[in-house]
Parts: sequence; structure tokens; C-alpha cells
Amino acid sequence: MIAADTMTGDVVEALAAGGFFRLRGVLVGTVAFQTYSGLLGVRLPMAAILTGDANIAQDHAVSCEVEDSLPPILDLLQGIDPSFRAVPHRSGAAASSAFQTRSGYRVEFLTPNRGTDDYLDQPAEMPTLGGASAAPLRFLDFLIRDPVRTMLLHKSGVPVTVPDPSRFAVHKLIVASRRHADGQSAVKRAKDIRQAALLFEALLQTRRASDLALVYNEAWERGSSWQSAIRAGAAMLDARGRGNFATCLTTGSKEIAENVVLPFEASP
Repeated sequence: MIAADTMTGDVVEALAAGGFFRLRGVLVGTVAFQTYSGLLGVRLPMAAILTGDANIAQDHAVSCEVEDSLPPILDLLQGIDPSFRAVPHRSGAAASSAFQTRSGYRVEFLTPNRGTDDYLDQPAEMPTLGGASAAPLRFLDFLIRDPVRTMLLHKSGVPVTVPDPSRFAVHKLIVASRRHADGQSAVKRAKDIRQAALLFEALLQTRRASDLALVYNEAWERGSSWQSAIRAGAAMLDARGRGNFATCLTTGSKEIAENVVLPFEASP
């Protein structure tokens, strides 16, 4: 296992102590990825793990229905670093979904967008988040469905909830397909593909190929836009990554594998 950097560890520890994971929150992004080393029993390279932010997700329905809340989120974060400030939302909304330190460390709250694109630029009110809102994102509901419990290596260990690694890998392909090919987006896209490829290999080595095939089929059956995104992401994998991905999808449970449509095949 690889220890989180001090700021990330302190932020996640404070959120955990405030009850975020008890309120069915999920740690996502690269901070979640670094926990897969211990969860899967594999060694992951540091280059795919380093980050300068923490992304936190919660389902909007859960936030509205649970009669509980974190302490005021800005107070909680400023207890770690007094320079934390709310980042004004571009829509002009009063509540912010992101908070950032003077040095640039960013904490952002996210929630699935199952509605129309009209909601993409409007932060969602989240009663459980101590005054923070959350940015609605497409495909996030797939990522945080059926999360798993694990440990973030920080101090004596922080119990956290993260996406299932199979869902994380497929989601990374989708996210990569939606990033631009230049500037900072290109760097993030390369990181997405690298993390997906590492997980394909790890899932194959740990005999969890059927887990990947099962969630891949779920994503594939969601329709043409999902299929196009998966195909585009898979096309960015190198030969080794494509080979491990294809092997995962076609081995393991025969019942699952025989229903797989490989994303490398030409569209009908």
C-alpha cells in the first residue's frame, strides 16, 4: 500500500470523522485509485497515483433523504488549512461545490446527473454536505453504484468507501473519451487510460475478470452513447492494455463472457 500525501490524508480523515462515509459518501478519483493496491493485493506505480486534489461523491437522493449532515464543510476544511476558500461557481450559485487552498489543493463534491444537460452547469443542493453543493456529472451513477469498503493508508488508517475497481476501470475509459486532446485535458486523459490499463491487468492477475465483464456489460447495455464512449476510450489503450482488457472480458464466467461485445470490433 502507498500512503496518501499529508493534505489528502488529513482531508479524508476529517471527512470520515465528520460522518461522510456513514452518510453513504464515496471517495472517487485518483485518491480512490491509490486504495486499490491494498484492496487487490497488487503494487501500483506512484506515477499513476500522485494527485493534487480530492474528489468526493454522493447520490443526490441519499443527500435529500438522510436526516443528518456533516459539520459546516468550510469550517472542517479550514481546520486542516486556514487558507481553504469556497471556489465561486461559474453559474453564480450561492453554494459552492469546490474548495481550494492558497497553494492550489482542491476538494470538489460531485453527484450523478441523471436528468437533462440543462443541469450540467447548475450545482445541486446537498443537505448532508454541511453547506456545500455538488457538481452534477454524467456517468457518475455507474461509478458509485455498489461501492466497497477499504482503507486509506494515513496515520493509523482511515476507513473509506470507494468505487468497485471494475467500475472504476470502465468509467475511466468513458471519462477519457470525453476529454480534449490538448493542454491539461490531454494529461488527465493519459492518466485516465493509464489507471484503467493498470486495473485491467490487476483484475486479470487476481482472477477477477468476471467482475469486470459483468460491469462492462452493464455499461454497454446502457445504450449507444455509452458504447461510443467505451469504444473511444478503449481505442486509446496500448497493445498490452487492449490485450488485458479483451482477456478479462472473454475469460472467467462463461455465462457472462458469451454475452460480451468487444469494444474493439467495428460498429454494426
